[in-house]
Amino acid sequence: MANIKNRKFISLDISRKNYLSWILDVKLHLSGKKLRHTIEAENTVSNEERATALIFLRRHIDDGLKYKYLTVENPLELWQNLNDMFEHLKAVVLPKELNDWSHLRFQDFKTVSEYNSALFKI
Repeated sequence: MANIKNRKFISLDISRKNYLSWILDVKLHLSGKKLRHTIEAENTVSNEERATALIFLRRHIDDGLKYKYLTVENPLELWQNLNDMFEHLKAVVLPKELNDWSHLRFQDFKTVSEYNSALFKI
């Protein structure tokens, strides 16, 4: 229970539902901690920075993914593996969500709560 309080945002779910928001959150948090360069190609990072970034990434992924990438010791390699696994979502999910967003109209719903529910699902 204490581990949940330490998390700054929701962990990457193995079902891939929150990848697009997760990737943005991770980039922002790593930038805030001055560690974003650890997940970029052609980086020269110290072992301490690499370990800190890897701990941060592992803390914010699902346990199933954690076990799948248990032997990965480089944050850049973990980032690329997760990117390879989930990147296709931008091509599949994002256009559908943008279409849903552009066709969302308040008048199509009977109540405000139904509209809010549809809005937050997008």
